[in-house]
Amino acid sequence: MTITPETIFTDVQAIRDTSPLVHNITNYVVMNNTANALLALGASPVMAHAEPEVADMAGIAGALVINIGTLSDPWIAGMFTAAKAAQAKGIPMVLDPVGAGATAYRTDTAKKLMQQCSPAILRGNGSEIMALGNQDATTKGVDSASAADLAIDTAKALNREHGSTVCITGEIDYIVHSDTVLQIRNGHAMMPRVTGLGCTASALCGAFAAVNPDPAAAAAHAMAVMGVAGEMAGRSAKGPGSFQMHFLDALYQISQPDIHQLFRK
Repeated sequence: MTITPETIFTDVQAIRDTSPLVHNITNYVVMNNTANALLALGASPVMAHAEPEVADMAGIAGALVINIGTLSDPWIAGMFTAAKAAQAKGIPMVLDPVGAGATAYRTDTAKKLMQQCSPAILRGNGSEIMALGNQDATTKGVDSASAADLAIDTAKALNREHGSTVCITGEIDYIVHSDTVLQIRNGHAMMPRVTGLGCTASALCGAFAAVNPDPAAAAAHAMAVMGVAGEMAGRSAKGPGSFQMHFLDALYQISQPDIHQLFRK
């Protein structure tokens, strides 16, 4: 698998041309952020979590993104219903195990989703990925206390067990599938200061998975666009507040020359 500025922008253009529906069952904190990011890139977001409708919604989506950031029993039931509906129709699912390792409730929920629903892409920080692999890791609320590279071996084991591409995000992003470990070295130091950008990364993985049947390529392309847009936003941002605004503008404006100029792997 070769990731180049050309392959990245081919997927960006496909998202803009087809506006795939990305069904998000996500948390209260980030709904607005992730919906705006998907819209800015060119995708069509929907946030639907009520169990009576999630199977129907997942069945017409291009991708399903499940984010466990603000859990409750009814939401968990909806997650499993949606995931099984997507799986039955061959619709790719992205799982974001927010805060796995912090409490047994969310760790167990994420593990059960992995076991029963086989996501195409698992996207998390180092601590979250290690927690799903039963490795010792410290999760500070929903923030990672483990460097991304420490989770690579766990990611390989999770890929072997479940078949999921594992995307570990951090200062360097790692995309792990089979014997391949890709590195994406784009991003900006202000990104961890903005709430929900990890969740946005998962949502963008959904958009790319909707247009690219190779989940490893989709995850790599999503992380490249995320990082390049972050660098573009950082040129003008004065702090986290303005960074959010410039980041959305960068997703909307990102071009193939931008990716050629900034992309690093």
